[in-house]
Order: sequence, then structure tokens, then C-alpha cells
Amino acid sequence: MKIIFAGTPEFAAVALRALHAAGFVIPLVLTQPDRPAGRGMRLQPSAVKKFALENNIAVAQPVSLRLDGKYPQVAREAHDLLQSTPHDVMVVAAYGLILPQSVLDIPSRGCINIHASLLPRWRGAAPIHRAIEAGDDKTGVTIMQMEQGLDTGPMLAKRDIAIAADDSTATLHDRLAALGAAMIVEALNNMKSGRLSPTPQPENGVTYAAKIGKDEAALDLSKSATSLDRKIRAFDPFPGALANFNGVPIKIWRAEAIGGDSVGASDAVPGTVLAADAQAGVVVATGQGALRLLELQKPGGKRLPALEFVKAFPLAGGRFG
Repeated sequence: MKIIFAGTPEFAAVALRALHAAGFVIPLVLTQPDRPAGRGMRLQPSAVKKFALENNIAVAQPVSLRLDGKYPQVAREAHDLLQSTPHDVMVVAAYGLILPQSVLDIPSRGCINIHASLLPRWRGAAPIHRAIEAGDDKTGVTIMQMEQGLDTGPMLAKRDIAIAADDSTATLHDRLAALGAAMIVEALNNMKSGRLSPTPQPENGVTYAAKIGKDEAALDLSKSATSLDRKIRAFDPFPGALANFNGVPIKIWRAEAIGGDSVGASDAVPGTVLAADAQAGVVVATGQGALRLLELQKPGGKRLPALEFVKAFPLAGGRFG
């Protein structure tokens, strides 16, 4: 079976590696154009492109696939390339471009997507982040036959995993990437043998995982400690949760919700630093309960354990606003 693979970040690269290791023929990879990154803002290839080049797989990086869009000539060249490249199916994972119907119709067996949620919950761009932020106790991966709607296509396989109390998007991402890679190999093997049966998504339980924006990073400390803990974990590694301390934006990378009674949080103004010592740790009042900060970062600094952070940046007696 010949596969065209479309994907961009590490989540997709994990699946591409698995397909390559399983012996599937991959004549072409589609990935996003190189983006500036790092201190020098030099153009960097995607994780998918790096793997493809290392393994002598042809790479295409169109900025658009829409024939009626801003770059019709680029899209036409991409369509011609897809049509002239022999393949049976296209596998899509976190590609970042919308596939119009004209592309979905090209592969004889259609386009299959690896989606990091238990569809129909968390359709859309940021399913891992939103599952943690919402306090879901489980998530998973759905292998889906693609159609024109946003993650609406029939399901070909679905498996769940638990979300641990200390999971961040970073840790959950890695487990879901590994699960998705194993599932897509199994799904394509089942497709070859005719054992893949599509199941329509249920109409109930649909939610949408909107793209994460940097403007969401600010923490509202009048919220409950539990919801703040979830947001901090959801926003690690991007964009990082922020709280201002005397006008300085501090990134909070790890924290844990604790009961308010033992630290007097019920009477304190949200954001008040209730403790900053080796015995109690760094504890901040919230709208409900208190938050023990575990890892922080000041502008231009490194991520540090909280007690190491306060040695150079005192917090005692202050307040996050």
C-alpha cells in the first residue's frame, strides 16, 4: 500500500516514523513551509520534513491547497503533484492546512486523519490542551475518514487513555502521539485486508477545541485553584500561563491546587502570596482554595523550581495581580 503523508509537528512525525518502520511505501510527504524559530529567527524545517529528508522521501510544502484561494497556482501545482504520485491513501496528522474536497477526492481510498481526542468531543485545532483545561478524566485518539466538515467524518478506530492529575499538554501529547502511531499502522493493515469498518460519529457530545491563543495565557486568580491548575498544565509547553507580580510577567509552569483552610486562603485577596518558604512552599490565594506554585520563570530566565526561583526573585508578602 502506498501512502502520501501530510503532517507538520512532532505529533505527526511520530506517526510517519511508525509507518516507515512498518514498511509502507511513502512516495511523498506534505508539510507546512519552513518557519522562523529560535533566537536568530532562522527558517526551520518541520519535524516531518526533517524525517522525510533523512529517509529520502520527497517533500512538498505548498502554502495552500485551495484552488479558489489566495494562491491558486500553488494549489494547482500541488494538485497536479498529488494526482501524478501513485498512492492509495493519504494519512493526515496535525498538518495545519485545510484539505478541500478536490484533495480529499484524489486518493482511491480517501484521506485518513489521526485526531487526538475521542470524537465527537474536541473537534478542532487544540484537543489535547482543551481536554486538560476542561478537567476531562480521559481522552484518546480517533482514526477518522476525512470529509469536508471539521473532524466530522466516520470513525475507523478509537481508543482512550486516562489523563493523570499531573499531566500537562507536553506529557499527554507524547502518549497520544505514540498511541496514534500504533493505531494508524493497525488501521492501514486492516484496510489492506478489508477489515476496516467506518462508524458515523454520534450526534450528541460534540465539543470544539479552539486554537490556543497567546491572549489566553493570563491567569485569573479569582478563579478556583483547581481550574487554575488545569489551565497551567494545559498551557505547558505553549503558550505558558502568566501572572503579573509587581508589573513583572511571571510564567507559572507547574502548580497544584491545595485546600484553602490550612493556609487561610478563604480570607485572602486572590493573588496574595500566603507563603514562600521551605516548609509551606510558595502558596498563592485564589478565588477558591489556594495554589502551590512548583515551577516558575521570569522574563529572560530559566524555568526554576519555586523555592530556587524565590531566592533570586522574592515573592513573600507580595501579590500577583
